[in-house]
Amino acid sequence: MAKKAPPGQLIKPMMKNKFLLLASCILYLASCTNTETKKEETKQPEAKTVEPEHVTAPAFNQDSAFSFIKVQADMGPREPGSKAHEKAVAYFEKKFKEYGADVIVQKATVTTFDQKKWLSKNIIASFNPENTSRVMLCAHWDSRPFCDEDSNKANAKKPCPGVNDGASGAGILIEVARILAQQKPNIGIDIMLWDMEDYGKGRVENANEMEDDWGLGSQYWSKNPHKDGYTAKFGILLDLVGTKDVVFPKEQGSVFYASNFVNKIWSTANNLGYSNYFIQKQTTYPITDDHVYVNKFAGIPCVDIIGYDVNKSQFFPEHHTLADDIKLIDKTTLKVVGQTVLEVIYNEQP
Repeated sequence: MAKKAPPGQLIKPMMKNKFLLLASCILYLASCTNTETKKEETKQPEAKTVEPEHVTAPAFNQDSAFSFIKVQADMGPREPGSKAHEKAVAYFEKKFKEYGADVIVQKATVTTFDQKKWLSKNIIASFNPENTSRVMLCAHWDSRPFCDEDSNKANAKKPCPGVNDGASGAGILIEVARILAQQKPNIGIDIMLWDMEDYGKGRVENANEMEDDWGLGSQYWSKNPHKDGYTAKFGILLDLVGTKDVVFPKEQGSVFYASNFVNKIWSTANNLGYSNYFIQKQTTYPITDDHVYVNKFAGIPCVDIIGYDVNKSQFFPEHHTLADDIKLIDKTTLKVVGQTVLEVIYNEQP
């Protein structure tokens, strides 16, 4: 049997050991706390992303845009080589200069599928030219020389009035220019009106085959920019943008080259209440239009806002016919497209 210690003999040594152990634990915990505190003190605060404040864009005036379209329509078809073609060049140059833009008329000799040579004239109007952060706004202004989609075959060799197909986009952009003269955005804007867009083979009988027979003006510019080293953050092309109840599905070529900007434009339109026009869930097949060459040759992401009925697989019914006249133009549609463009560019940051 173990011998018991007298009462009280082990109390002091045991208590001492406990006190030493407790003190050690307290010192260790304090040390850990100090270390963690130091870590917290040296840890850098996380950078907060500051969203730019939303800018309310100026109001787009559809009546003004309509008047610019009507001026073009009243000239008659602006097909290459015509008096109306020359008259239109002078009109665009005058209007853009009136609104304070630096204007260049880029001339080039181009050859069409029928082996004819034409003097192409692109109109380039630059706002805030000193700003290196730029956005392109584009449309074509020429009329197709052939109404080859007309149900009356006697009209096949007549030039198209080209009001929705050409003048509508140009008219909207002239109105944008008028607004830019009154209120500068944070970025530079280049408005480019392409010539020789609509002189492609199409359904012309006995025509020669030619690669890239459409968009000859934009092709030339994309390979020969008006300024050495020119670039832009992105571009917006307007085509067939003036008829009533038109819809704008996402064009596949634009999605391929410029998906972020497609999403930005369509989201902007939807936020403005234009979801019946800018359809989020519809996509067209790739369409050969001026933006193809801007993307392909100039390397600038460019989005095509183009009217197309996916359900019927067609452009507007009067496309490339004698019926493409001023009666087709709907002011509400002009407002939808023009206001969307303004909202995008006035909220673009440098």
